[in-house]
Amino acid sequence: MNDVLVRLKEVIQSSDNIVFFGGAGVSTESGIPDFRSADGIYNMKYAYPPEMILSHSFFMQNAGEFYRFYREKLLHPHVQPNKAHYALAELERQGKLKAIVTQNVDGLHHAAGSVNVLELHGSCNRNYCMKCGAAYTVETIIESDDIPLCICGGIIKPDVVLFEEPLDESVIERSVRAIRKAEVLIVGGTSLNVYPAAGLIEYYKGNQLILINKSETPFDRYASLAIHESIGETLGKVVES
Repeated sequence: MNDVLVRLKEVIQSSDNIVFFGGAGVSTESGIPDFRSADGIYNMKYAYPPEMILSHSFFMQNAGEFYRFYREKLLHPHVQPNKAHYALAELERQGKLKAIVTQNVDGLHHAAGSVNVLELHGSCNRNYCMKCGAAYTVETIIESDDIPLCICGGIIKPDVVLFEEPLDESVIERSVRAIRKAEVLIVGGTSLNVYPAAGLIEYYKGNQLILINKSETPFDRYASLAIHESIGETLGKVVES
């Protein structure tokens, strides 16, 4: 184990108030494509720009086209958690990790066993009828041929934050509170270029900011440790079960 990993392990072992803030890079190691890289969803060619398809107005006006894209590109029912997800779940089990703040909507943190997960952009695993509010599983979305409809006739909408929609204020407040109180903040799998979510780390008041991302971020210069490696391999090596 190199010196950087030894230092990271020491920081983790010495703290019982860690918060993790994660982005798409946490899930790409499970095989889920990200959005903004050269090979990401936003750089693929469709009849409409992906940012348009994933907007509230497009969903309301063209739900059928939205769902064709959504099922193909955002739902990954057979994908499993990776080393990063399991390492974070283990830290929570040990009482060290107090919260996970994630920009991902795939539900893999929950699948790995984490409990206190704050999903800034919602979750594909939760769906509700826009007319009566009835809840539906992701299987309902996958199995429907076109626009999924509730038994009342209303359109079922994924509980994910689309463009033009605000983030959930209660989730934001809980995330800010957790980050502000954290002794150690580990940020992983995110370029920290997407706001308002990236701005949340500015609430961190401690002096142990750990950044784990394959590429550099605008916050590297503020970090006590900046590790440009796989987040799954990194956390997998330093977290002991």
